[in-house]
Amino acid sequence: MSRQRRTMPAGSEQSLHRAYDTALLDLDGVVYAGGQAIAHAVEALGTARADGMHLAYVTNNALRTPEAVAEHLTELGIPTAAAEVITSAQAVARLIAEQLPAGSKVLVIGGEGLRVALRERDLVPVDSADEAGLAAVVQGYGGPELPWSRFAEASYAIARGLPWFVSNTDLTIPSARGIAPGNGAAVEVVRIATGARPQVAGKPLPPMHRETILRTGARRPLVVGDRLDTDIEGAFNGEVDSLLVLTGVTDAATLLRAEPAHRPTYVDRDLRGLLTGQPAVEPVAGGGFRCGGWTATASASAQELELTGEDGGDPLDGLRALCGAAWSAAGDGSCTSDAGKALARLGL
Repeated sequence: MSRQRRTMPAGSEQSLHRAYDTALLDLDGVVYAGGQAIAHAVEALGTARADGMHLAYVTNNALRTPEAVAEHLTELGIPTAAAEVITSAQAVARLIAEQLPAGSKVLVIGGEGLRVALRERDLVPVDSADEAGLAAVVQGYGGPELPWSRFAEASYAIARGLPWFVSNTDLTIPSARGIAPGNGAAVEVVRIATGARPQVAGKPLPPMHRETILRTGARRPLVVGDRLDTDIEGAFNGEVDSLLVLTGVTDAATLLRAEPAHRPTYVDRDLRGLLTGQPAVEPVAGGGFRCGGWTATASASAQELELTGEDGGDPLDGLRALCGAAWSAAGDGSCTSDAGKALARLGL
């Protein structure tokens, strides 16, 4: 995939799990939510693996170790080895190790995942800003119970001029009860207190993509995610294809407003989309885009997206057609046309 502006979702005659050698799967909102497997995820991933697709789990959540994530996935019915899990903790640890000598002490604001990743890179995790010889600060998601005092500890060290590294800046994280504050919200607390700017490793930035490719050896990867601003933008930055699933943060209306870097190659309901081809979206003479039995156009005033077709057709085909109309109308920006009536007709 090139980084040229995408004006409509792509089609694929092959099922995606045969067209790509490796699925780089986000976890929260894609495979599970609140610790429970998302519907159809276990079966779809099992079939993809059995047919020869390599599965790798790529998460911005730096709280848990790869071993813990792999154990959880295995308990859900998705047999996984620790080597198949890539975390932003690993990416940020590599970033730090490239700038500091082995044995450097790093103040950890976060969970066990960060500590294990630092040790893997011959760095020494510590807990106090007053530690003698402290060389840097690293911050990652520490769970909902992370004490407020840890943000103060980071602020003390950063105010002394120490470099500040961050696993990721996701403002939100999906949970079983809804959308909760993510590591990015905690990073903002420290930024406001210090005025400093951190070096960030996680999706959508290059250090995370590099870590993923180094660890998986993927030659034709497909990024699978639920977030436009991390998963899909990360795929765009890495110049690889992507599949957006609508089981997490991104809904249909948000997808239609996607700016160029946030437009996925494919879109589907859930991970069953890995096992199928993707219907083509075709421009229509005179304007508009067709997918399946649906045709979408932007109104003459560009104030509304309009949808024609037979009710009973696949709503996802209608959404794909609407993406073509919205993204083309938006150009290099974000579509501002009202899609409310069209999405209501599709039940999305």
